[in-house]
Amino acid sequence: MNNYRNVIKAPIITEKSSTLSQNGNVVTFSVDPKANKTQIKQAVEKIFNVKVESVNTVNVHPKTKRVGRYSGLTNRKKKAIVKLKEGSSIELN
Repeated sequence: MNNYRNVIKAPIITEKSSTLSQNGNVVTFSVDPKANKTQIKQAVEKIFNVKVESVNTVNVHPKTKRVGRYSGLTNRKKKAIVKLKEGSSIELN
């Protein structure tokens, strides 16, 4: 990945991710499926000026969807659950 902005696509704001961010110092992002943990860590540290403690990733496989007689697949995704070090925080409101 050449650009850090290409690694991180968008924050994921759901009920579960918001409770994680309130209880722990954790933020969830939608990332490029080809990105690895070190690239994600470097991108978060450079873009948001924070220190990252750990990165966990989840590959979301495509689901089969049908519209009438036509069937297809949704896009594949990758989520990154980033734990920040103490004293670091990201506001996503």
